[in-house]
Amino acid sequence: MNEAVLLRKALVEADFYGERAIVLRWRNMQAIVLPDFGANVVSYRDLEHGFALLHEPKAHEMADFKRTPYLYGIPILLPANRYDGGIIRYAGKRIQLPVNEADRQTHLHGMLYDFSWGIKDSGGGTDESYVVLSVEVTKESPLYLQWPFCFTVELTYELNEYGLSQHLLVRNDGDTPMPCLFGFHTAINAPFVENGKAEDYRCRISIGERWELDHRGLPTGLRLSLSDYEQMMRDNGAYPFAVPMDNHYTALPSHGYNRMELLDTKNDVTLVYDVDANFRQWMVWNNDARSGFFCAEPQVTIVNAPNVNLPCEEIGLFPIKPKEVWEAHSRLYVRHGS
Repeated sequence: MNEAVLLRKALVEADFYGERAIVLRWRNMQAIVLPDFGANVVSYRDLEHGFALLHEPKAHEMADFKRTPYLYGIPILLPANRYDGGIIRYAGKRIQLPVNEADRQTHLHGMLYDFSWGIKDSGGGTDESYVVLSVEVTKESPLYLQWPFCFTVELTYELNEYGLSQHLLVRNDGDTPMPCLFGFHTAINAPFVENGKAEDYRCRISIGERWELDHRGLPTGLRLSLSDYEQMMRDNGAYPFAVPMDNHYTALPSHGYNRMELLDTKNDVTLVYDVDANFRQWMVWNNDARSGFFCAEPQVTIVNAPNVNLPCEEIGLFPIKPKEVWEAHSRLYVRHGS
């Protein structure tokens, strides 16, 4: 990839294995965003210390990235996770999403993660660099055929002394309520230190109870107590590849934070992923316990929420009403020392 020099009020573009990329730089930190492929932050690095914090595609993995982009970087999901038969009933509408998991007869992960986004603004200087990406869906848009709502989504990524911040803004431009079903399939490297070992890593995450999932990965409506291992992951941190995980949890913020922390015990450095309290659920997926990376996925609602017969408040289901704006903010940063 050929990197451009970051100039104040300049659009910083580069080539990322054949894809147009926006490069954000602040001192030794660098983030790379692909506007034409889901506005995905495919790379977040500390260049001085050799930290590769996100699971990023290499040159030989670009074909796999384009098949399964939700396994790399920070892809946005709308609607997040699985939906029974691809059907969502909401506010008098019956939405039929494509069934893209034939064995489960479900729809998975929505349509924004590989869509081309516009660049609304960008810039940089000595204090920060940033990019604002947007998608506007009208009745003439191809996305409207799958998701029949008129709306605007903006994603702002800003890199500065406080890390990589993410601001999500959604405006309902239509005349019917739109369910807020957003999430992120954030793929975290473990190890993220160059030449590190996964065995030295401990993951701590603010989870409460586990939602029981059936054989198709859909919630039964029951909530289960955490296992001893899950309690360790909640309280003190646990090896993230001890057991296979494709688990769904309620969020349980602790001391004012809703977060995932990944500690490299050998180097005493932690990746912190603070997410908005609006994300009231987590998915944790660790690729069948194969070390290398895992996904810590903040979601607004439970999986298949509009089709689950539970109170809306309990499952996080709420509308973005016509002409209203909904926002959420998250941040990734590195903390050195205990």
